[in-house]
Amino acid sequence: MENDYLVQKKPFSALFIFALPIIIGNLFQQAYTMADSAVVGRFVSQQALAAVGASYSLTNIFICIAIGGGIGASVIVSRYYGAKEYGKMKLAVFTSFISFLLISIVLGGVGLLFGKKIMLLLNTPADVLDMAVVYLNIYFLGLPFLFMYNVLSAMFNALGKSRIPLYFLIFSSVFNVVLDVIFVTRFNMGVAGVAWATLIAQGISVILSFSVFIKELRKLECGHTQFFDKTELWNMTKIALPSILQQSTVSIGMMLVQSVVNSFGSEALAGFSAAMRVESICIVPMSGIGNAVSSYTAQNIGARKQERVVEGYHVSNKMVLVCAAIICLILELFHRQIISLFLGAEGTAIAVATGRDYLTFMGWFFCLIGFKMCVDGLLRGAGDMKMFTIANLVNLFIRVAVSVSFAPRFGIQVIWYAVPIGWLVNWMISFLQYRTGKWRKIYS
Repeated sequence: MENDYLVQKKPFSALFIFALPIIIGNLFQQAYTMADSAVVGRFVSQQALAAVGASYSLTNIFICIAIGGGIGASVIVSRYYGAKEYGKMKLAVFTSFISFLLISIVLGGVGLLFGKKIMLLLNTPADVLDMAVVYLNIYFLGLPFLFMYNVLSAMFNALGKSRIPLYFLIFSSVFNVVLDVIFVTRFNMGVAGVAWATLIAQGISVILSFSVFIKELRKLECGHTQFFDKTELWNMTKIALPSILQQSTVSIGMMLVQSVVNSFGSEALAGFSAAMRVESICIVPMSGIGNAVSSYTAQNIGARKQERVVEGYHVSNKMVLVCAAIICLILELFHRQIISLFLGAEGTAIAVATGRDYLTFMGWFFCLIGFKMCVDGLLRGAGDMKMFTIANLVNLFIRVAVSVSFAPRFGIQVIWYAVPIGWLVNWMISFLQYRTGKWRKIYS
């Protein structure tokens, strides 16, 4: 079949063809929050940028739950697809749709009830609190759209059709930017305008994506009659929960560290928020390669081609090195211009310095998160989740413990020193697990 390239083509070609649309798509997905921040930062106020930034650490956790859950479900779907068990594959697909729709509704309700209390616990500066809550409330209303889009993207990827969600994402991202500008500059809706723009753009994208995905499923002949199965849900949950943790580690750390950043005031928060947006873009290629390794591993294990997994893993690390070198060069040369995109001419000295210092420091370390995501992707695709989970918990603990313990005493810079340390320890634990070879035997 034309979609068997993950188990047929040379590892570099297979991973590159599969990962490139994911990376481009994730870049456009990041454009949602990038556009929100840039528009309010330049056309509303620095406090508005800080408000969206204060919300980001919380909202990104929900994004990571959606992405991690989708990845967990796609591993099962990829394995069935690689083994050509299309009936079981369709059952897993519809089980994931129903489950994540219900989860998103519950989480959205919880967010609406407790969003403000969480922001207060995070020591959100008083001058941005109300705007942050307005942004969050609209965001939680659109949570089902966010979840369903990410699950649909993961299902397309599981079938080797990573280009299809890319097309819809490009459309919705551009549409979101247009709505951002209209709602903020024409209708003076402030942070509420960018939140509504995101909800509308994602909602339209989900409806279009779902209709196309159903057409793709109908091309696969099988005797599928069920739409939900507890066993398939449990199989996906065993992989999805550690995947959610892995995807959420950075975001949970950011949220817990956010209270420390907030204590330095809204100016530092604005600069840090701008830098976080740039970091999220820099991580996209690494995440895309890691997610590609996950589907690549699952399909090749399903096809009983474990040696191709090892070859693909080595190739993925080389891809990470190239991406990391390019990112480092860009940040070192253009960090001032990048920060000014968010803060504009009105940015204070503290905000600009905070964002600039973070970017110039972190630029040298993105290879570490790339290596971590590649080996984590392999373990996830193989279903080897125990040490994978421990490694990500250790990463989270290091980030939070170092930031909370030392930043109030030695300054905000301590917060970013903790990041590469956590990435390095995470990679070391996962890599040692990979070297044991236990991942080969789980589904052999």
